[in-house]
Amino acid sequence: MNLVALFSGGKDSTKAILEAVKGGHEIKYLATVHCKNPDSFMYHTINIGLTFMQSRCMNIQLISKESFGKKEEELKDLEILLNDLDVDGVVCGAIASKYQKERIENVCKKLKLKLLAPLWGKPPEELLKEMVNEGFEIVISAVAAEGFDETWLGRRIDEDCIKDLVELKKKYGISVVGEGGEMETFVLDCPLFKKKIMITKAEKIWEINNGTFEIKDAKMIEKI
Repeated sequence: MNLVALFSGGKDSTKAILEAVKGGHEIKYLATVHCKNPDSFMYHTINIGLTFMQSRCMNIQLISKESFGKKEEELKDLEILLNDLDVDGVVCGAIASKYQKERIENVCKKLKLKLLAPLWGKPPEELLKEMVNEGFEIVISAVAAEGFDETWLGRRIDEDCIKDLVELKKKYGISVVGEGGEMETFVLDCPLFKKKIMITKAEKIWEINNGTFEIKDAKMIEKI
């Protein structure tokens, strides 16, 4: 199928694209909603402006739309963004969140598009390990749950990081992949990228029990 991929710049949406490509599908567009509601349950917001650089790394056209609404208004903006595209379906990175998946399904039904969710139901810990083994370079760009502190901001997801996330799950009940909003991520490299991204300037912002890793400057570099 020809697909449009819902793309946040994070690990799950990027991994879903990779799985769709492995399955023989063609990704014609990356679709990003620039949500102005920082408390959105639907959309990733931190470092969302850098999706244009990731799209260049993948050599896939990026389409985007700003959204100022909340809840169902956000879905209307997604519907507008996806309407009239020459595609057969939509790929998304949902893993276990029925909230997100059901709402995307509703938009797809309205637009008569098929929904592909290749990560749905996969064990979170195994999924993270698979990404690391495939060569994903991922940094944690936001945290907002008990057990996290400022040291997690900008941390690379590797085997040791996964072990620590599993421990946080045991102690505090977090989602290892952060699908409950506990953390957000940004992908610097993966098998889909023709070039990789190097962060040249970033700032950690910490407020009481949550924080963000804001990428202020970055550049594309050749992969070795």
